[in-house]
Amino acid sequence: MTAQDQALRERETSEEGPDGAAGPDGRDPFDRDALPAPKGATGALLRSLLAPRRARVALAALLLLLQQAAVQAGPLLVAYAIDRAVPALRQGDHGPVVAVAVGYGLCALGAGLFQYGFVEASARVNQDVLLDLRGRIFRHAQALSVDFHERYTSGRLISRSTTDVESLRELLSEGLQELVNVVLSFASISLILLWLDWGVGAVAVASFVPLYLLVRRYRRRASAAFSARSTAIAAVIVKFAETMNGIRPVRAFRRERSNDEAFGALNRHHERRNGDAILEMARYVVGSRLVANTAVAGMVLWGAYRVAEGTLALGVLAAAVLYMRRLYDPIDRLGMFLNAYESAAASLEKIAGLLAQRPTVPEPAVSRELPRRPARAPGREVVFEGVRFAYRTGGEVLPRFDLAIPAGQTVAVVGSTGAGKSTLAKLLARFYDPSEGRVLLDGVDLRDLSASELRRGVVMVTQEAFLFSGTVAENIAVGRPDATREEIEHAAKAIGAHDFIAALPDGYDTDVRKRGGRISAGQRQLVAFARALLADPGVLILDEATSSLDVPGERAVQRAMDTVLHGRTAVVIAHRLSTVEIADRVLVMERGRIVEDGPPERLIAGEGRFAGLHRAWRESLVG
Repeated sequence: MTAQDQALRERETSEEGPDGAAGPDGRDPFDRDALPAPKGATGALLRSLLAPRRARVALAALLLLLQQAAVQAGPLLVAYAIDRAVPALRQGDHGPVVAVAVGYGLCALGAGLFQYGFVEASARVNQDVLLDLRGRIFRHAQALSVDFHERYTSGRLISRSTTDVESLRELLSEGLQELVNVVLSFASISLILLWLDWGVGAVAVASFVPLYLLVRRYRRRASAAFSARSTAIAAVIVKFAETMNGIRPVRAFRRERSNDEAFGALNRHHERRNGDAILEMARYVVGSRLVANTAVAGMVLWGAYRVAEGTLALGVLAAAVLYMRRLYDPIDRLGMFLNAYESAAASLEKIAGLLAQRPTVPEPAVSRELPRRPARAPGREVVFEGVRFAYRTGGEVLPRFDLAIPAGQTVAVVGSTGAGKSTLAKLLARFYDPSEGRVLLDGVDLRDLSASELRRGVVMVTQEAFLFSGTVAENIAVGRPDATREEIEHAAKAIGAHDFIAALPDGYDTDVRKRGGRISAGQRQLVAFARALLADPGVLILDEATSSLDVPGERAVQRAMDTVLHGRTAVVIAHRLSTVEIADRVLVMERGRIVEDGPPERLIAGEGRFAGLHRAWRESLVG
């Protein structure tokens, strides 16, 4: 056992209870960011998924009921054949035997046809439900605010929409049929046995008591086991996705062995949790078979004495034994249903917890529109009015912040790490809402704008220009999906990206592959600028847009910035002071406050912090 695995094992035993299922707070230590579902949310989710499909559900239930009726008629025909048809046959009457044979054949045919109809109807319901559920998860995850995605990993979202949905598929496609079969079998067989003979029926019903206690115990223990298993596989997926997404730094820093050890520890944790679930299933199967065999043996022994005494017909005893076997044969399958049910219940609870999350940046109840901007208007006015802001996990980032940016002005924001520069940009882009105060765009509070209206007014270009899988043209068109090909190419030419795009194998139709890995960082940034230019926002935010580029790439992007910033209000978050040269105004931030504010030339000529930063930057260029 490696040191990391040992540490992980110690963590498990210290944070979990005596049974290894949960920590002191009742939660698995591998799922500390779990989203508990509100009371009743799981049932409400399942009902909402099935409600639009009531007719098909009812049809499936009817077909299954008819199938069970055809199946359960078999032992009655056997009893009739033994007690009536065979004696009639001895007297030369072939009618009852023929009737039994024909009836048995029709029941078998009917059972097969009804089963086929049920499978087809239920399969359509299952696929519709799963399609609906995956769509809900995807749409809801996109609608949740940025702060949710910063604390809830993408690997867990993948687990919710894959392994958890798959657990529900197993329940709907196989488990529910087994449950209905068992319930109908218990009800119909009990009534038939009571009708055939009160004593035989009473013995059968009495045997249900230990079985009920066994099922109850299994459900209680299996629920915790399957919840822990669902959490453990989610942790495995998270680690796998994290490693594959960061494969470059993994290889660069030789993290393969340590990642392998960490993944192995999570994998072994999942193995243990999966083993717990399998062990509970094994205990249930052994117990149920013991109850079943004991009940059938008791029925045969007691029934044989009654047949010998003449108080019970042989055919009734034969039918009773057949019914008892039919009653207890599905018990193992009931265990499979409970297995699927507990797994699906744990998964559905996690999905319900996810879908219960509400955006912290909600859409306004009544949205407003931004004032119409003339074609040649110089951007939009931005005002931060008494803004305070604190992240959930830390202290106050902006203690009180007031700022006015006139329309058409380019403002560069500089400062040390943690000064609040990126927070300012995120508030302006409305990735977050202020704890207090307002952010105004042309006098309109951002909270009163719908998401689509806000994105038409404000666009953000980040340090890592994210490109989607698809063509270059499709990535530029993200800025305005209804743009024509000519408009896309015009935006690329204006930015200075046309030449490198035209040199690609398929030009604008070249697939950039995962995250734009087919082109360089500078080229990805140019595509992002073309996207922003095509969107034509009144306010553009550049969050350290050149910090990760080499000198040639930075120069190309700076030339593009001159074009994309023209006629717009711009907020440029800058680490490299070369970016500041294009600004009309510089803000120096420290601890969430503006400590210097003015044109770059005046601040450079002074003796303040920006002047010192600028001198150090110039000296680094000379060196």
